[in-house]
Amino acid sequence: MAVEKVGVYRKWLGTVPEDDQGKPIPKSMWPRKRAHRWVVRWYASDQRKRYGKIFNTRKEAGRYAAELQRQIALGKADKPTKVTLHEFVSEHEQVMRGQVAYGTLQDHMGVLRLFEKFIGGNVRLEKIRPSQAEAFVADRLASGDTSVATVNKYIRTLQGIFNRAIEPRGYLAEGQNPFQKIKERKTTEGKIRVVDLQEYKLLVEEADLWWHSLLSVAYGSGLRRNEILYLTWADIDFEMKRLYVTAKKPAADIVEWQPKNRRNRVVPMSDETVSLLAEMQADAAGGHPYVFIPPRRLERILWRRDRGKWHSRCEPINNIGRNFTQIRTAAKVDECTLHDLRRSAITNWAQELPIQVVQTLAGHSSITTTRKYYLAVRPEDLDAASHWQNTIMSGEAAN
Repeated sequence: MAVEKVGVYRKWLGTVPEDDQGKPIPKSMWPRKRAHRWVVRWYASDQRKRYGKIFNTRKEAGRYAAELQRQIALGKADKPTKVTLHEFVSEHEQVMRGQVAYGTLQDHMGVLRLFEKFIGGNVRLEKIRPSQAEAFVADRLASGDTSVATVNKYIRTLQGIFNRAIEPRGYLAEGQNPFQKIKERKTTEGKIRVVDLQEYKLLVEEADLWWHSLLSVAYGSGLRRNEILYLTWADIDFEMKRLYVTAKKPAADIVEWQPKNRRNRVVPMSDETVSLLAEMQADAAGGHPYVFIPPRRLERILWRRDRGKWHSRCEPINNIGRNFTQIRTAAKVDECTLHDLRRSAITNWAQELPIQVVQTLAGHSSITTTRKYYLAVRPEDLDAASHWQNTIMSGEAAN
C-alpha cells in the first residue's frame, strides 16, 4: 500500500466556547474547554478515498491506529506511482492552493521551479538522487545572488514538499526523499536589535497619532506588521486591555486574512496603547471596521479583491518601511526596523515571564524561534553578569 501512515486527530464538536466577555476563547484553550472526539483517518492505496473512525478517547483511537498501521505495513511492496518532476510540480500547485497561505505557495513554487530548471522536468521523481539535491544547493550558493539563509530555507521547503511525495501522494517510497539528509549550511547569527525605552520615546515624538498608535502596539504588544495593520475595532477589548489577533473571513467590508502559522492569540495592551487607540476610535469614521487601514485605502483594496487582483502578499498600507525610516531618521535613532520593536517587546517579556508564555504571546509555533531570533542580551544584562562575576572572583559570594 502506498500510504503507510495513519493519522489520529481531534474532531471538534459544536461552536467555539466564549470567555466571560463573550469572545471566542483562543485555540490554545480548545483542548481543555471545547468538546471533542478522536478520529483515526487513512487513505485507500489509490489515494482517492479517505476513511475515518471516531473514538471517545485518544487511547482508544491510538490502539486502533496502531493496529491499522501494522496492517498497512504489510502492503509496503506496492510500487509507487510513476510521475515526472514537471508533473509533480504542476500537481503540487493545484493541490496546495487553498491548503496553505498564498505566500507559502509562492515560496513552494519558486524553489520547485528552480530545482526543475536545474535537473530538468522530465526526470522521474523516484530517479532523483541526493547527489542531485546536493548539487542544486551548491549551485544556488555559487550563484552569488542567493544568501545562505535563503538556501537553508530552500532546503527546508524542499524537504517538506518531497515528504508529501511520499505521503499522502504515494509517488516515492519511504526513505526516497532526495533532500531528507541534506544539511543546512551554518550561518553567523546576526545581532538582535533591541530598541530601548529612550529610543522608543524619541521615535514617537516624531510620529502623528496614527504612527504613534502603530508603534505603541508593536513595542507594547509585540505584534507583527500585518497583524497590526489588519486589526479591527472588534479585535480590541478596551476594558480588559487585550488585543485579539484573529483570522478574518471575507465580508462586504472585510478582507480575508490569516495570522502567520494560522494561529489566533491574545496579547496584552499597555495603558499608553489603550489611550492612543481610544483616541483613534473617537476620530474614526462611523462603521469603518479597521483601526489602521483608512476608508479610502480599504475601498481600493476591496476594488482589487473583487477583480481577483488582491492576495495575501499585497501591502494593506504602502511604503510602511520607507515612512518608518523617515521617522527614525528624524528622531536620530540608530538603524532599526519596525520588526525590531516587536523583538524588543518579546525580549522585555522574557525578563519577567516564563519562556513558554513568551512563545505563546509572540505567536511562535516553535520555542526555538523565540530563543534564537527574539531574545536579546540587553546592556543591563551584561552589566548584571559582570557584577556577579566580580562578586564571585572577589570571594564575596561565599560569605
